[in-house]
Amino acid sequence: MTQLRPERLPRIPQELWNDEQKKVAAAIVAGPRGEVRGPFIALLRSPGLAGPIQQVGEYLRFRSPLERRIAEMATLMAARHWTQQYEWQSHHKHALKAGLSPALAQAIAEGRRPTGMAVDEEALYDMLTEALHNRSVCDATYARAIAIFGEQGVIELLAIAGYYAMLAMILNVARIALPAGQEPMLPWFPH
Repeated sequence: MTQLRPERLPRIPQELWNDEQKKVAAAIVAGPRGEVRGPFIALLRSPGLAGPIQQVGEYLRFRSPLERRIAEMATLMAARHWTQQYEWQSHHKHALKAGLSPALAQAIAEGRRPTGMAVDEEALYDMLTEALHNRSVCDATYARAIAIFGEQGVIELLAIAGYYAMLAMILNVARIALPAGQEPMLPWFPH
């Protein structure tokens, strides 16, 4: 199923970029992303915001001390929560490469609690499920997450979920298309 609705904020032709957009785009291209894509297509319309956002994302994705399997699981949970196809497409492969079980990723995609999770995966799943649905976590969930991830880890996992929630809202409202030839992987939830 290809995208049926037109993009609201399509790519701005480079020749139309102002100086601030050129500067932010150059920083993105020079970094580990290597190109302006996904949410940054829309964010380039606010270069003063795009710059700091891309720096936060670069830290969370490429420099955070969190184990990549856990960081990518948090990203997938945020993408699923917002049914954000672009994020899911982009991070699903990274999650599997980092060691996340395909069955666990599939359960998240289907909106059900995965079975057979490792202790750290279960602590992350419970913490983010509560945070995303209840807007906080209970004391028992918090204590378990702190015991496993430490304070820095808990903060960074919550930041990952929040960062990708923000990008998901931008991507969903802007209707940024999947890369050419890719089909959505996430099932749509019934309304």
